[in-house]
Amino acid sequence: MKTTRRQMIRSLAGSGLLLPGLLSELMADDAPSKNTDQTTAGVAHFAPKAKQVIFLFMTGGVSHIDTFDPKPILDARHDTERRPGSFYKGSGWKYRPYGESGIEISDLFPHIGSVIDDVCMIRSMTNINGDHFGATIGIHTGSATFNRPSIGSWVSYGLGSENANLPAFMVVSPGLPYAGGQVWGSDFLPALHQGTRVIPGPNPIANIRRRSRTAELQRTELDMLAYFNQQHLRGRSQDSQLTARIKSFETAAGMQMAAPDVFDLRQESKATLDLYGLDPSDTTGFAWQCLVARRMVERGVRFVELIDGDSGVDRNWDAHAELTKYDRLARNVDQPIAALLKDLSSCGMLDDTLVVFTTEFGRGPFVQSPGTDGRGHHSRVYSSWLAGAGIRGGMVFGSSDELGDRVAENEVSVHDLQATILHLLGLDHERLTYRHAGRDFRLTDVHGRVVREILA
Repeated sequence: MKTTRRQMIRSLAGSGLLLPGLLSELMADDAPSKNTDQTTAGVAHFAPKAKQVIFLFMTGGVSHIDTFDPKPILDARHDTERRPGSFYKGSGWKYRPYGESGIEISDLFPHIGSVIDDVCMIRSMTNINGDHFGATIGIHTGSATFNRPSIGSWVSYGLGSENANLPAFMVVSPGLPYAGGQVWGSDFLPALHQGTRVIPGPNPIANIRRRSRTAELQRTELDMLAYFNQQHLRGRSQDSQLTARIKSFETAAGMQMAAPDVFDLRQESKATLDLYGLDPSDTTGFAWQCLVARRMVERGVRFVELIDGDSGVDRNWDAHAELTKYDRLARNVDQPIAALLKDLSSCGMLDDTLVVFTTEFGRGPFVQSPGTDGRGHHSRVYSSWLAGAGIRGGMVFGSSDELGDRVAENEVSVHDLQATILHLLGLDHERLTYRHAGRDFRLTDVHGRVVREILA
């Protein structure tokens, strides 16, 4: 016989297991959890262009010279000596113009080339550190040396969640990138704003299935838990970590209802799966990550980060000795990323979804000996791109010099990129602050400018 929630409450009351105050509260309101403030969104500083962000991070340092920044002079000097112990290294891939804009992209990314008129290509990015760890946390947190909240955590803190049952910040990452969980950590921000990691595979989020026999029984248990949590919180309302911890458990409970639907790709048409190049049985590739990202943002997740690769050199874009692996790595992400832009556009979501493609740094134009199949770290200049909400598509902003060694014009720092992303979300990077250890912190520290030239 099915036991209803109200019958369960009466049974517990009859056995003396419920205190009178708890009994009256549970019987007075038979709705789900009474705590509604977990969905209260923050207030944007001004009207936003973007409602959500999909942040595509390629771990390892993608070579700008071989992907998005053609250097014909470097190609012409390939393997010739620049000075003793330094030789020019051209690209192993040809560049071709794409779209009405005619932006040149290497043969590694023909599918991204097909949507280049939606893209603003930045060829003048710089980072604040030249090693993987420092550069990775630099582009995510604004600091290359200290633990700081990640950009997704700042967005969660600034805007809150649009969905009671899903976190505002979710990260889809098969492994740990350089810097590990700091990439999505909330540091001194309340723990509620830390990114929720999803691991591609048959069980993307552990313990997502309820253990209670029935949904009604689980609701009763959760309401009892909420009651005791609120009693414990009385007199401790200034403890932001306790409040955040309570809210994080409430969100986790809600995820049991919402998350399985996010990962159920059986709802997608064959045409959509074919667009991404996704085999329905594949739950591990980047195509799966991209399609899941679209399903997340359409359900109200504010900031979704997709990480390609981990800290294993054979599984990321780190190319000290093997640039030829780029053929394999590019095939894994090229079609899915282009499909994501096309999919968002076809369902009207690209107008309010910002898509960012970036990496921690580029790769240098010089090598120690001719014939070297690799490049070293290069943070002085590299390429990133943005598309979607509020971005001028079909344009190139900034440039490197003729060899891809230094910025030639319109430098864009990681703080500038962060300030621009926040601006498109309606957040002033100088006003989005959090008081910690006696001072006000912000994502961009004391730096950063909005790159208005790329805004529509």
